[in-house]
Amino acid sequence: MPRTGIEPALPCDNQILSLARLPIPPSGQSRNRGDANVENFPGNPNKNSELGYSVNWPMQVTDTTIHIGLIREEKIPHDNRAAFTPQQCQWILQNYPHVSITVQPSPHRCFTDSEYTQAGIPLAEDLSHCHILLGIKEVPKEKLLPGKTYLFFSHTKKQQPNNQAMLQHIIDQHITLVDYECLVHEDGQRILGFGFFAGVVGAHNGLLAYGKRTGLFTYRPVHTCHDLQELIKHYFGIKLPPLKIVITGSGRVAAGILEVMGMLGIKYITPEEFLINSYAYPVYTQLKAGELYLRRSDKTYSRDDFHTSPENYECRFLPYVTASDILMNGIYWEEGIAPLFTWNDLAKDNFRIQVIADITDDTNGSIPCNLGDSTIADPVYGVDRISRERTAPGLSRSIDMMCVSNLPNELPRDASQYFGDQLMKYVFEELLQPYSTTIENATIAKNGQLTERFAYLEGYVQDRVSGQ
Repeated sequence: MPRTGIEPALPCDNQILSLARLPIPPSGQSRNRGDANVENFPGNPNKNSELGYSVNWPMQVTDTTIHIGLIREEKIPHDNRAAFTPQQCQWILQNYPHVSITVQPSPHRCFTDSEYTQAGIPLAEDLSHCHILLGIKEVPKEKLLPGKTYLFFSHTKKQQPNNQAMLQHIIDQHITLVDYECLVHEDGQRILGFGFFAGVVGAHNGLLAYGKRTGLFTYRPVHTCHDLQELIKHYFGIKLPPLKIVITGSGRVAAGILEVMGMLGIKYITPEEFLINSYAYPVYTQLKAGELYLRRSDKTYSRDDFHTSPENYECRFLPYVTASDILMNGIYWEEGIAPLFTWNDLAKDNFRIQVIADITDDTNGSIPCNLGDSTIADPVYGVDRISRERTAPGLSRSIDMMCVSNLPNELPRDASQYFGDQLMKYVFEELLQPYSTTIENATIAKNGQLTERFAYLEGYVQDRVSGQ
């Protein structure tokens, strides 16, 4: 699975998020919460829900204030995103008088410490007074505070080996873990994620790599832009040569890719026309899961059946390797799903694709020549089509791979603003309730044990040998 908050590709026709409509920090009149029933606020340590859900508030707390902390990202390499922007923190304090927010100083965060203090948000190294601690990426186990409630992307629900020891420590220390990835709407759609911005940056990086490889045009790296608006200005006046781009997926990642196609004026072509025609201008086509995968027995597609029994489906991507210059991969992948092509296909003379932007970034996954992550500083590497070895990019016998695992970090201010907006709209008030089904269903561990929904992780947690 992707490691940047990218969700399975769910159907999202006509859900492209226009950059012109990106959410801004909430504004408007403050709501008076002074009449709220303080007895029901989870900040009251004497309040226990009859439904069995309670956040791990320290029992020594005697006031009714809910203390929230924004933690510093400690995982290496440092993530520069934030759960809330300074303006969003300010808005929360104005509208929720029973909430306080403290920010842990960080030299790496995209918003400076002074931006928070100028917004009236206090800084403190010690967050032990906080009830809820919000981060982005996994927290090193030695940085976890016992008995607290944490929200971050833990990347443990698929028993990822790298995070096993962290989850074991969370349980040992009676920490409550709410995983952003598991927060879903009633229809099962993910609430939070950075997939849209991964798509924007990944599409740009794919084009940048193609321009470097061919020498036909030049783009500046996204991370050198202050924000999205500066990136948009960079596109003014740049004319692309004729090229053909194939895009896979239909979720948030694909929406981000399509946004870049729209900004650059790249014309959409139906899959059928894309395969047989040539064009004197840049074009793209999009392949959704139902067009990429068909059941072997009857050549149909059922999303539920596909994710339950992916081994019964064959991939229909192969014709596009002879008709495309760039592949921008935004399709969901997991073990058992057929790759888009094979190593043997890659070695054939008619394999036309020169650059692959593997935005969902599964090593040896849907793209067999994904040999591992690249970095923001060095985003592209080559793969020899015959020897299957990693090379420098741009070589005639190689294909260029863009496999950056933390793409949204190249637009951290915009990504953080969007993430915080969704967090406020759909999650924040749920956190303030004595019981929330949404929060409970996303809680992996509490009270020193796994929750019932995640009991399947018991073997993963108990395996102390590999976790140490």
